[in-house]
Amino acid sequence: MIDVAHALGPLFLLILLGAALGWARFPGGDFWPRLERLIYYLLFPAMLVATLAEADVHQVPVLRLASVVLGGMLLLSGGLWLARKPLALDAPAFTSVFQGVARFNTYVGVAGAAALHGTTGATVAAVTVALMVPLANVLCVLAFIASGTLGRAGLGRSALALARNPLILACLLGVALNVTGLGLPGWSAGAIGLLGGAALPLGLIAVGVALRPQALLRAGRAFWVSSALKLLATPLIAAGLASLVGLEGVNRDVALLFAALPTATSAYILARQLGGDASLMAAIITGQTLLAGLTLPLWLPLLGVG
Repeated sequence: MIDVAHALGPLFLLILLGAALGWARFPGGDFWPRLERLIYYLLFPAMLVATLAEADVHQVPVLRLASVVLGGMLLLSGGLWLARKPLALDAPAFTSVFQGVARFNTYVGVAGAAALHGTTGATVAAVTVALMVPLANVLCVLAFIASGTLGRAGLGRSALALARNPLILACLLGVALNVTGLGLPGWSAGAIGLLGGAALPLGLIAVGVALRPQALLRAGRAFWVSSALKLLATPLIAAGLASLVGLEGVNRDVALLFAALPTATSAYILARQLGGDASLMAAIITGQTLLAGLTLPLWLPLLGVG
């Protein structure tokens, strides 16, 4: 437990620093929204390209890893959809609960994997992101469509946004450079590596800035359902699947870490654009991120991570 807590503790200190900066409105203006766009569209994709292009991905059991991280996501998403009537939530609230379960915070995941297992952990995390990001985005858009909150114009915008998702494109580029043997030639490796190195600390601070503690005032049953499924049920299911398929070592640790992550801060934007309950989404993002500061250091060692 000590190892996991020591590895993840600095990450949550950066998130708390971001929360303090957001509360103080420093440095002011539209600095943070612009920085978040820079991280999302340039720095984090650079990190994924740099990691995947040069990594020995043949050492990662992709099929077994995929069966754990994608299998868990599909089981939880399907089960949540089947339970939508007993939950008795209106359509916008249901889509926000769904996003709270299906999406995950990539910044915390990659930073946590690197903190726990160094370069090997970062490589497995990059492969995990390449597997999970496309499915998570597709499932969430389908949830909006099936719930009836998404208009026809919204469907077109969603499909276009999915095709242009910088994380998906970065993963595809990194894998292509790796598979073809091109890698990152010359100075490009150093330059892209430096860009990517800035992504995680700035990304974690940006996560803190995006938190909205006041939204927790309306954190009712929907919030607790989403958080319990995300922070407790999802890692348990992932642990069961990992045991079933024989996923072990660093690969298992990273899979369980990603299963136990809080939802993504970008879920708020999607909720606002596609007819979800944005205020509930803000509460879910904030509450899950704060709770994860407690559940990850306690829960992961119980599952054998570390």
